[in-house]
Amino acid sequence: MRAISPNPRGRVRRPTLLFALLLAFPLSALAEVFQIADIRVEGLQRIAPGTVFNYLPVQVGDTVGDGVTGGIIRSLYRTGFFDDVRVERDGNVLVLWVRERPAIAEIEIVGNKDIETEALDSALADIGLKEGRVFNRSVLDRIEQELERQYFARGKYGVLVQSTVSPLERNRVAVRIEITEGLTARIKQINIIGNDAFSEKALRKQFELGPTRWSSFYSKNDQYSKQKLAGDLERLRAFYLDRGYIKFEIKSTQVSISADKKEIYVTVVIDEGDPYRISDIQLAGEPSVPTEKLFPLIELKRGELFSRKHVTESAERISNLLGDEGYAFANVNTVPEIDEASHEVAVTFFVDPGKRVYVRRVNMKGNTRTRDEVLRREMRQLETAWFSADLVRKSRERLQRLGYFDDVSIETPPVAGSPDQVDVDVTVEEKPAGNLAAGIGFSQSQGILLNASVTQNNFLGTGKRVGLAFNTSTANRRYQLAYTNPYYTVDGISRGFNLSYQETDFDELIGADYSTDVGIAGFSFGLPISDISRAGLGLRYQYTDFSPGESELAEEFVARNGHTFNDFVLSANYSSDSRDTALFPTRGSLRTLRAEIALPGSDLEYYKLTYKERLYVPLTSRFVFSLSGDLAYGDGYGEIDYLPFFENFYAGGPRSVRGWQANTLGPRELSTNDPVGGNLKLVGSIELFAPPPVGGDFEKTLRLGAFFDFGNVWLTDDSSLVDNTGFDLGDLRYSAGLSVSWLSPVGALSVSIAYPLNEKDGDETQVFQFGFGQTF
Repeated sequence: MRAISPNPRGRVRRPTLLFALLLAFPLSALAEVFQIADIRVEGLQRIAPGTVFNYLPVQVGDTVGDGVTGGIIRSLYRTGFFDDVRVERDGNVLVLWVRERPAIAEIEIVGNKDIETEALDSALADIGLKEGRVFNRSVLDRIEQELERQYFARGKYGVLVQSTVSPLERNRVAVRIEITEGLTARIKQINIIGNDAFSEKALRKQFELGPTRWSSFYSKNDQYSKQKLAGDLERLRAFYLDRGYIKFEIKSTQVSISADKKEIYVTVVIDEGDPYRISDIQLAGEPSVPTEKLFPLIELKRGELFSRKHVTESAERISNLLGDEGYAFANVNTVPEIDEASHEVAVTFFVDPGKRVYVRRVNMKGNTRTRDEVLRREMRQLETAWFSADLVRKSRERLQRLGYFDDVSIETPPVAGSPDQVDVDVTVEEKPAGNLAAGIGFSQSQGILLNASVTQNNFLGTGKRVGLAFNTSTANRRYQLAYTNPYYTVDGISRGFNLSYQETDFDELIGADYSTDVGIAGFSFGLPISDISRAGLGLRYQYTDFSPGESELAEEFVARNGHTFNDFVLSANYSSDSRDTALFPTRGSLRTLRAEIALPGSDLEYYKLTYKERLYVPLTSRFVFSLSGDLAYGDGYGEIDYLPFFENFYAGGPRSVRGWQANTLGPRELSTNDPVGGNLKLVGSIELFAPPPVGGDFEKTLRLGAFFDFGNVWLTDDSSLVDNTGFDLGDLRYSAGLSVSWLSPVGALSVSIAYPLNEKDGDETQVFQFGFGQTF
């Protein structure tokens, strides 16, 4: 076959010749080698000429020829600033013609609900798409792909991401990214293939993901996520490894989606292997601590099934013990020796304690107002002592409990050139130590609440507390001046003084027609028992002016005892607080025991005992179980054989048994039917708390709860003026309901809806209750 020539006459067509001339023109201008006398840049709008010169591989005085121009063009293209670059020669002047890429004037993101706009803006800026930067189409394409990947990971397989670039004046563009998220694909079924030792139902319990159920609106367990599935598979692996199946494998994981992209099917293929039992347990290496101290930390027994969890926890306990003994860099490795034939495994713990470490210095940073001594007296890790990880942790917890700092961090860097020394660097972020506050609130039990206070928790950086406060409501008016020195002695004994005056109208508070004016002057001492517990002792002088009103019970009391009383009250208390935080705790407990006695010689001789406890147990990462109890008893002695009734305990209301009006439970005066309280109190609650499923800031400031309350008060002494005296557990009241607690920007808000379960004749119930401006 003969090839056909496109131009049999051998001539070059005119268009082709013209194109070749135009293409070669810039190069022909540089065909001769010349020395650069000057460099001129044409076409710049926003970019300064100096920026271009910084990227040029040549400068004035250099010799330029054909081989250099390509490097100049490539260098300027690599900057990403230009769409077009040309190199020309004007005499001995090097001329650069450039066309700048447009700048991004604005970025608009619409249609996104599942991912917040702020998070998207931050991610786009990290990739290079930000207002003021040079626009690059390839970057925008990459962003579209990344957005789709992010939504796919959230189970939104029908997502559509479209971007529009609109030109603006002065070589700028506006970028609009429109996102159509679509519906989240729901998991229809999870299949596990290859299981023999355990049922598929038992294995599926290890998965957070699963088909839609009644709680899916909250837990979102039916929304597929690649990260969640990876976590579920790791839990499945741990389930088998903790039951002796060392050779367990996940062979494959298949995720398929229906044609309409609404349903997801997950199939997991596993190979269980055989269970292995522990044949031997050994310690190797140089523990530096007697083995009789280490072996009790190992939760393994010969003959039982191998458990990775128990092995890991045992190694951690050994490492922690060594850390507390000064071996800060101890390393504990676990080596299992597997016998395939007998299906047994010998576990050896190799202990490498390293050198024993001392603390050279404890350094304080960030405390611009608080004195060093205030921080140092809370430190349990001391200078020149052995390093202890446990003491460092306790030191941080004590500093956090002071309330002076927003954040406390402790680092233990090694000392350069000294392998057996570390420094303890304590860094604090101080928050305002003084507080000037005024507020207004409302409570159904006390009406409008007005309060104002000037408090200095860290007076002049000394750690001392000084406070002046007043609050008033329709039922109460109170003024107080208080001072506390938490370290009156170097051993941590505290001393405090208190002056207060309070007027209480019990008619407004509980409906009983009498009132009291009480003035108090007292002092107290506190003694630390442990890092979480304290004991205290106090003595106060208490003046009481009692106004009986029209109550027969009050008139009889005045007739027998008078209406003004001077009492000296001795108090003792014990408290233990192991909660992880004071607001919305998730674990730990708070216990308080308090005893008060009006000393012999006082006008009123009586005593009161109270015990309160609240326990918090985390059930899951979100749900917290709480159990609380409040038990109190009081009585008279000497010349008065009963507790003064204005010192009685009360029950009912938002802070007691919800579902009943505040302070209305218990015995009542026969003539007026007003509640009079009792000298014995029993109140308790069982609650389940969780943050809302909405996420964001509400996770930290809002709690939802379901509760079961019970309680009442009793008057154990007989009285002809009071109905229903004597103790009877059958008088307990029960209620159940839902609660919301919110630390709002303008104050604390608590709301509850409670339904009385055993209401009786004469009870004053209240289904909806709330308080605003109070702590809870």
